[in-house]
Amino acid sequence: MRFTLTVFSALLLLTLFFQSAHANDLQIGDSAPIFKTKTHEGLNFDLATRKGSWTVLYFYPKAGTPGCTKQACAFRDNIEKIRAQGADVYGISSDTVEDQAKFHDEHKLTFTLLADPDAKVVGLYGTKMPIMKMSKRWTFVIDPNLKIRQIGKDVDPVIDAEKIADQIASLKNKK
Repeated sequence: MRFTLTVFSALLLLTLFFQSAHANDLQIGDSAPIFKTKTHEGLNFDLATRKGSWTVLYFYPKAGTPGCTKQACAFRDNIEKIRAQGADVYGISSDTVEDQAKFHDEHKLTFTLLADPDAKVVGLYGTKMPIMKMSKRWTFVIDPNLKIRQIGKDVDPVIDAEKIADQIASLKNKK
């Protein structure tokens, strides 16, 4: 029994290590991990269909919590400036479609939320919190070739959205 518990503990630690290791692997210039999931409306979303457009993919811990609400409302309030740069915003967390729909409606959000209840996308992008099935607060700017052009880690939930339009404009000028 003790041996089984020790082996199980070691496997659990290795799993946690390798799940979080991918986060450190994603770098600016890498191809964005392609994924499919559901939107807050229950529609299919495939990142591959974003080829040709700028994409802001922001990860947040939990719909309806104070920091996540501030961040979502800040993106809502800055969406026109971001779209003027030819980009669209997608918020993603490990919440269900139902939770995302409620959050979207409650705060009259004007962009799409993505549901990742199994935390597979959160794992792909390396934003998963250790042990918990929740995401860290990270923002990825993905260019029209689906390359990661910017990674914001542990971003401020209020200021992040305000900076994005200017960051995209700057990235476009560097091409």
